[in-house]
Amino acid sequence: MPNTELGVLSDMPDIRKKACLKLFKRQELHRRKLLLSYKDMVGVVSDMINVIRSMRCFFKGSNNSPLLQFSCNSEDQSDFGDGGGIPVFAFFSITSHEKFAEELLQMFSLELCLKRLLVLEFLSIGRDTSQVNQLYWSAQLYADEFKDLRNCNLYCEATHGPVSPRLRDGKSNMVALRFDNQPNPEVLQVYLTTWLAEVNIDTLRVNEIFAVAGEEMHANIC
Repeated sequence: MPNTELGVLSDMPDIRKKACLKLFKRQELHRRKLLLSYKDMVGVVSDMINVIRSMRCFFKGSNNSPLLQFSCNSEDQSDFGDGGGIPVFAFFSITSHEKFAEELLQMFSLELCLKRLLVLEFLSIGRDTSQVNQLYWSAQLYADEFKDLRNCNLYCEATHGPVSPRLRDGKSNMVALRFDNQPNPEVLQVYLTTWLAEVNIDTLRVNEIFAVAGEEMHANIC
C-alpha cells in the first residue's frame, strides 16, 4: 500500500494512512479466522482418535452375573473387546471398522501437518522481520495447541515440537525453515491452491469407505 499509485485519490487527506489501517484490521481479522479454522481441524482429528478408541467394548465384572456390564477398559486379558470377531452390523468385524477409521485418520493427520505449515506461512505475510522471526515450526500457534496435538499423536517428544509434514525423500528439516513475509503472487497462488485441494485426502477412497460403512449400517453417510 505505501508504494501503490492512488491517482486522483492522492489529494484526499490521510487516504493512504486510512487505507493501510483498514487493510491492517481486515488482515488481523482473517488471521484470527485462520487460526480458529486450524484449531477446528485439530479438534476433528482428536475426535476421530476418540472414536477409534471407543469402538471396542469389554465385559465388566463377573461372567456369572445375570446382569451384563460393559466398560471401555479391559479387565480380562482374554477379552479383546471385539465380541469374538463377530460382525458388528452385517459383514465386518470391529477390527475391520477400526482399519477403515485408521485409514481415514492417516489421511487427515497428514493433511493437518501440511495445513499447519501453510498456516505459519499465511501468518507471516505482511508482518515485519522481527515478528516473522518469532514464527517457526516449534512455536505454539494458540494456547494449549501442543496439548491438543499430543492427543492427536502429532507431537514429537524427541524434537519437542509438532510432527513434521512429509517432505521429499523423507527429509524434514523444520528447524531451518524460514517464512516469507512477502511471497510473490505465484507462490501465494500455489499455497492457496494447496490449501483448497486437500492433497493428502483421497476423496475417492473416503467416499468408498463411507459407502461401505453406510451399507453395513443401512444408513446414508455423507
